[in-house]
Amino acid sequence: MSAATQAFGELGERIAERWLRDRGWRVMQRRFRSGHRDIDLVVERDGLVAFVEVKARRGIQFGDPVEAVDWRKQRELGRSARVWIARHGRGQEAYRFDVVGVLVDGAQVRVRHVEGAFALPHLSA
Repeated sequence: MSAATQAFGELGERIAERWLRDRGWRVMQRRFRSGHRDIDLVVERDGLVAFVEVKARRGIQFGDPVEAVDWRKQRELGRSARVWIARHGRGQEAYRFDVVGVLVDGAQVRVRHVEGAFALPHLSA
């Protein structure tokens, strides 16, 4: 991955984080790493913990950013989420997977938050 690509991805994560904070979410962790996998954001609101994958794009020529989270990425996120829960989870929390797509087209930025974007069985503390 090039430095420019990585920097753009980090910009997308900062935009998504600000967008979520503005809607009452509290960031518990950024870039949680588990082996070679990571979760972009772990956020909490009202006892619900969301594991958030952020996808940023400069245009839609490669499709909607949200659609880039395929079954392989979902499986990786599930594995990382289970590790996070084992380390940090509390029994009263509910968990879900969200995807935030950030589309940067010149000066225009659009954010699409898909709550409960996918489910994985046996995700509990």
